Amino acid sequence: MFNPTNLDCEQWVRTIKAAGMKGVIITTKHHDGFCLWPTQLTEYCIRNTPYKQGKGDLVGELRAACDKYGLKLGLYLSPWDRNSAVYGTPEYVEYYHKQIEELTTRYGEVFEFWLDGANGGDGYYGGAREMRTIDRRTYYDFPKIFAHILKNQPQTIIFSDGGPGCRWVGNERGEASATNWAFLRGDEVYPGYPDYTTLQYGHTDGTHWIPAECDVSIRPGWFFHESENSKVRSAENLVNLYYKSVGHNANFILNFPIDKTGRIPATDSINVCKMRQILDTELGNNILKGVKPEASNSRGGRFSAAATENTVRHTVTGLNPLLFSFGAFSSLSFAAMN
Repeated sequence: MFNPTNLDCEQWVRTIKAAGMKGVIITTKHHDGFCLWPTQLTEYCIRNTPYKQGKGDLVGELRAACDKYGLKLGLYLSPWDRNSAVYGTPEYVEYYHKQIEELTTRYGEVFEFWLDGANGGDGYYGGAREMRTIDRRTYYDFPKIFAHILKNQPQTIIFSDGGPGCRWVGNERGEASATNWAFLRGDEVYPGYPDYTTLQYGHTDGTHWIPAECDVSIRPGWFFHESENSKVRSAENLVNLYYKSVGHNANFILNFPIDKTGRIPATDSINVCKMRQILDTELGNNILKGVKPEASNSRGGRFSAAATENTVRHTVTGLNPLLFSFGAFSSLSFAAMN
């Protein structure tokens, strides 16, 4: 069934770059278990499809497109696998580590590695249609997974409910709370953490720097449906989400459902580029330009008013890379961005 007729990773990347985004995270394997790279670990992958006569590799194709247009590449690999016959056993955990090894050694530098908390439930595990449950805190041995990823990609940011690099914001609406601490009590929060409200606020007494990321889709759902072509988020709606994510001390991750031909639909592309134009206009005037801060009391040195002036100038004209960078999280609809 997997045979997009006009797939173009460069079209994705051109759209994402035109929107002012810094990188793209591809769903290499979603919960259904289908792999978008030609792995030898399972038959349920792109090499056993009509696409490019089994010679396709979407992770590799996207890597090349990102390199050509200067975007960063990230990877999402679902821990849950509704296709694997051995899911729920130690054998599956070993299989998952082998997938991590392939993805983190074959495709160059990875700026972010995405892990979600969807763990266990109904599936077609090797043909057995049944429910399987696991202990989400212990089954995968996440500390070992984190160590494995960082061994091969020491610079990567690892995303999950509890980091260790960055955290889910606790909703899929694309917005963080107005008060949103970048700190978490890192030893308390874990992938699959049930207290979503805490994730929206962070911890004032947090022990680890684990800032939030806000994920949302440009369409009502995460996958492409022709019936939703009239329900694409408007440019104005996207701008509002930008201010409620980036403006609330978080990263904005916008999902682009790829259509059945293999492209970002025209309306989606046009609206996100209009969003960028609006933001450039609204943020184009540096309202602090020329401001000279004064202080009635100062600790001196790097805490002086003069030092503050330099910081203000740098932050506003150069844009703080933590608070103002955002990316695209691409979920490939026919399989299933910092």
